[in-house]
Amino acid sequence: MLNFDLMGLGAIGVNVEKMVARECKGEIEIPAILMKNPRADRSLNKSIITTDFNDFIKTKPDVILEVAGHQTIQNYAVEILHSGIDLLVTSTGAFTDDKLYDDCIAAARGNGARLILPSARIGSLDTLSAAAVGVLTSVHMIVRKDSSTWYGTHAEKLFDLSSLATPTVRFKETPREGVAFYPQNVNISAAVALAGLGLDKTKLAIIADTQIDTHVCEIQETGAFGSYEFLENLTVAETNRKTGKVVGMAVMKPIKQMVNPVVVGV
Repeated sequence: MLNFDLMGLGAIGVNVEKMVARECKGEIEIPAILMKNPRADRSLNKSIITTDFNDFIKTKPDVILEVAGHQTIQNYAVEILHSGIDLLVTSTGAFTDDKLYDDCIAAARGNGARLILPSARIGSLDTLSAAAVGVLTSVHMIVRKDSSTWYGTHAEKLFDLSSLATPTVRFKETPREGVAFYPQNVNISAAVALAGLGLDKTKLAIIADTQIDTHVCEIQETGAFGSYEFLENLTVAETNRKTGKVVGMAVMKPIKQMVNPVVVGV
């Protein structure tokens, strides 16, 4: 039996919990859920729901899944890894803070834990990380989302989102800078950067696209292996247009791999 605790119960967390209840009975349990504003009726399982981190970590799970945002990683990641507990992170953009990333690696290495950064809906990370073993020359990423997903972000200060008539480039720099401005929207670019050339050498373009109602991500990479292009066009989550529907499935993959006798696509 694999026990994993859950930090956060928003759109992704709810989907993960439903999949565990539906597909993993007798194999995976969720002893505890850490939330800012707990409500017992939000949990499908008999999980402890708490705002107290000390109560949360007392369940001593095999792994903790974070789906709660950058602040949660900043507050608790190092302590979790120091406790020898594996940590599965979706808010990868938190690791644009080099010190936090280095501290997490040191805590994991020193206490027999692992910091796990899943694809969280981006395909091709396997090819990218394999290419990085050799000589990787360039990585370019383009993120397109419809205008509504950018409300409540830095973009509102730059554009009148309601009046955009054509696709508009809102950002063109590096993932380190992109995540700082749009933390909820481009965590995936940090994952791409950490898998490949790093946060300062990967190139990122963010586009508000009035002609789509999906999330479109394109990755272009070149190196000693040749060249590679990847394109995905994904349905958005019903309860949060800033995230893709597949994210919950993507974070369930490494969790299920921990209990499956056969692992494909490591």
